[in-house]
Amino acid sequence: MQTSKDIAVEERAGGVVWITIDRPHKHNALARGVLAELGRAVASAGARPDARFIVLSGAGDRYFAAGGDLVELASVRDEPATIDMAEQSRAALDAVRACPVPVLAYLNGDAIGGGAELALACDMRMQAKHARIGFIQARLAISSAWGGGPDLCQLVGGARAMRMMSRCELVDAPQALQWGLADAVVSDGPAGEDVQAFLEPLRACAPQVLRGIKAQTVAWRQGASYEARRAIERQQVLKTWLHDDHWRASDKFLARSAK
Repeated sequence: MQTSKDIAVEERAGGVVWITIDRPHKHNALARGVLAELGRAVASAGARPDARFIVLSGAGDRYFAAGGDLVELASVRDEPATIDMAEQSRAALDAVRACPVPVLAYLNGDAIGGGAELALACDMRMQAKHARIGFIQARLAISSAWGGGPDLCQLVGGARAMRMMSRCELVDAPQALQWGLADAVVSDGPAGEDVQAFLEPLRACAPQVLRGIKAQTVAWRQGASYEARRAIERQQVLKTWLHDDHWRASDKFLARSAK
């Protein structure tokens, strides 16, 4: 376990890294220093050759992350400062989006404002039954700032994105699952069977295969051309097809089929 003031990093068996925003007294608010530290932690974990996937979560059970730290952001009053704030914060979330291994969010509580943007920067979301996702920035008379608006439009479509952002809707877990905002609803906590059942297929997936899948989804997310995405797929199948893991899995399958 590596722990700093605001971010805890736990290395678990099988190449799994669990990163926790540890500011429950502040609703896990994403101050600029916290975001920078989070981005560094994700980049460091993703650079490990044995890393399989990363899970991001928040401390406690009330908030995954409650958005930017409003006390800190009150000093952002002109155009250069606003651009600097948005670019620095988006860079931290881009470390999640571009991480070479899958990054999953476990929404232990509400993900609101910038916290919702962080949740959507991840590749998949496991949402606690009581947790909600809300792009509530309009309550402060602002729009999304950290790349979350484009992510939301890609994920749920323009009409639902408009509805969520303009009405500041807090989307509960069943609705999030129906809309594709969430990939699993968790009723028994981070150590319970729901999370373990969702993660088990990823644990069984070879690290280089997960990296190949992530490379393709990053290219799609970044708007790469069809031919560029096909080229990435070709690169990844060469890496995975020629790997010993493929031949071991193939021999095992053929042995079972022969019985």
